[in-house]
This record gives sequence, structure tokens and C-alpha cells, in this order.
Amino acid sequence: MSTQESTPLDVERIRSDFPILSRKVGGDVTVPGEGPGDDTPLVYLDNAATSQTPDQVVDVVADYYRSYNSNVHRGIHSLSQEASVAYENAHDRVAEFVGADGREEIVFTPGTTEGENLVAYAWGLAELGPGDEVVLTEMEHHASLVTWQQLCKRTGATAKYIPVDEQGTLDMEAAAELITDDTKLVSAVHVSNTLGTVNPISDLADLAHDHNAYIFVDAAQSVPNRPLDVSDLGADFLAFSGHKMCGPTGIGALYGREHILEELQPYLYGGDMIRKVTYEDATWEDLPWKFEAGTPNIAGGIAFAAACDYLDDIGLDRIQAHEEALAEYAYDRLDEYDDVDIYGPPGDERGGLVAFNVDDVHAHDLSSILNDHGVAIRAGDHCTQPLHQKLGIAASARASFYLYNTREEVDVLLDGIDAARELFA
Repeated sequence: MSTQESTPLDVERIRSDFPILSRKVGGDVTVPGEGPGDDTPLVYLDNAATSQTPDQVVDVVADYYRSYNSNVHRGIHSLSQEASVAYENAHDRVAEFVGADGREEIVFTPGTTEGENLVAYAWGLAELGPGDEVVLTEMEHHASLVTWQQLCKRTGATAKYIPVDEQGTLDMEAAAELITDDTKLVSAVHVSNTLGTVNPISDLADLAHDHNAYIFVDAAQSVPNRPLDVSDLGADFLAFSGHKMCGPTGIGALYGREHILEELQPYLYGGDMIRKVTYEDATWEDLPWKFEAGTPNIAGGIAFAAACDYLDDIGLDRIQAHEEALAEYAYDRLDEYDDVDIYGPPGDERGGLVAFNVDDVHAHDLSSILNDHGVAIRAGDHCTQPLHQKLGIAASARASFYLYNTREEVDVLLDGIDAARELFA
């Protein structure tokens, strides 16, 4: 183990890269960042929804617009050439970050959701039909569940679901029975955004490949906080979002094995993805550009690569250890309450988030009270309505942690929960 991997994070230094974490919140805000009552330190625990963005990444966005703002792949002039090189290099950097073989396997998208839809439309519409099956998990995010559910309705294929057991983990015996020679695709979330469960993707990939099926991995909650290699996972497709990993919103990536992407037809048409156009037909550009129609999010893509640099400089092993330690601490403290229900695996067997409910306190009310204490969490169904229905609840509160959070912030969360319990007692 390297020194970097074994050294705890210098959280205070890291926090200095995120000016927003020094904000004061509270009161009736009429102007962003201003308003009466803004006197409570912000405790940001909604990282599974969107992480904050460090100055180093914000500066990259600003530098693009200030120094070489131009369209890519369109001009011979200097600004276009500089933008094109930076944008193309960003694909190389993101490919390296997840262990892909090169830029040909990395398509920039607006985020994980469009990565799912790209595969659904470019591959699923052509390959699925009556008698075919898509196997998902019961803990899928709507970005996966709804996409494949609706595509199955359109093509006549059948969607099946690997059940979640009482511990919040996948029933792998059931998975082995559900994945058959009729299965064309397995779509599985790597880390559940509700349960915190870390799914055995490599085992699911083996099951899929044993039946000549592909596996799609929703890695929105795993790429930001743990070392990941698409080859080690056995992924055929894998999607993730920049805004959950210290990058900008509106940018993400779809990884696909090169030989699979080569065979697929694009599902968005327009400029930049074409090689030759006549009035009768068109041919497509090389990978990955044939899937990136129109003017892309150039600044976002370049900053996406900068976010990869930022996380690698800190060390993903260290980020994972820090995040999971906070989640375990929060889980253990919450588990001391008789009137708190926690969802998902034990504290030492989960990713960096904890979803829970307090008896007689609706999750939305709890979130509102916590906001009065400066604590930002998520309350609702977290885009996993069917999973919440299975759990027998309408909503849950979710605290999610990242590299800049501290144990002291978890204590503030607990103080806010105590205040809510007293108010509704």
C-alpha cells in the first residue's frame, strides 16, 4: 500500500478548495447566498445527489471561456484547434480514470441517464424483441429501471428483477435462476443510491456472459469514490456523471467495449457525428464522435477531466475509506435510537450513505428541521419508488458523505435529528 493510500485525508485542506462549504444558511433567502438569518454553518450531506465543485475545476471552466472559447472539430483557426485538443484529451483522461482502453470507448453524455438511454435506443431497439429478457435489480435508479421497462414495452421483451433480501443485498441465487439464455442484458447499479449496497458486479457480469448477454453498470455512485476498472468489473457498458464526482453538471460518460460500440448505430443525428452527407444518405464519424451529435458541452468535458485529476491527486482509496468510515459512524450512531429505521446493509458493509426514517416524523419534515440546523440532506424516494414500495415506506431521509465531510458534521446531523424527535414527541 502506498503512503498516499494509507494516510488519512487532510479534510481541512480539502475543504479550503470548496468555498461553498464556508457558507452560512438559514432564514428566508431571497437572493442566492444572501438573506436574513443566514447565520448557520452549512453541513452539506447531499453528495449522492450532487457533489460540490472545487476551485481547481471551476477555474478550468472559467479558463475555457476566458481563453479559448470556440467550437470543436469545426475550425482551422487557433481557438478551435486548442478547444478540440483539450476536448479530445479529456476523453483520454476519463478513459484512463475508469480503465478503458482509450477514447474510442468513452462517449461524453449529459449524464448517467442519457448513457442508459443511448444504449437502450442504439442497441436495445435493434436487438430486443418478443421472447428476449432484460434482467435488472429491485434497487435500480429510475434512470435504469424506467428506461429498460419502457424499452421492453416497446420491443415486446420482458423485464425481470433480481430481488433484494431483508439485509438490502441482492439474492444471488435468484439472480442465477433469472439470468438465462433468453437474457440479452443485465442492468445493475454498482452502489445503491438508497441502500448503500455495493453490488457484486463481477459476479453478475460472469452470469451474464455465461449466457452470452451484456451487462450495463450504473456507476453513478461508485466512480466518484472508489478505484474502479471496467475490465476488472467485466462491464460491457458503464455510465457515470461528472456532477457527482466534483465535476460540473450536464456532463457524464458512457463506457462501452469498442467492438460493441463499433457495431451500434447512433441514435442522435446532426453535426460533428457525420463523415459524409448526401441528399440520399450519410456515413458516421469514428468513435466516440459518432455518438456525440451537435455542439457538445465543451467546457464541461474539459472540466470533467480536471475533476478526475483532482480526485486522483487525493487518492480514490483514501476517499473511499474516509467516506465509508463516516457512513459507518453515522449508521452506528443512528442504530442507537429505538425509533429510527435504517435501510440497507450494516454500517461496515455499505457505501458512503445512510437512508433512514424517524418514527412519527415524515422524511420531508425531518429535512426541513435539519435545514434549520444548516444540514442539507435528501428526502423523498431518491428515484427508487419501487424499492421504497417494497420497503413499505413512501419516503426516506438520506445523508450521503464525501471527501470533505467530517465526523463533527455527522454530529450536527444527529443533533438535528434529536431536535426533530423532541418536536414530534
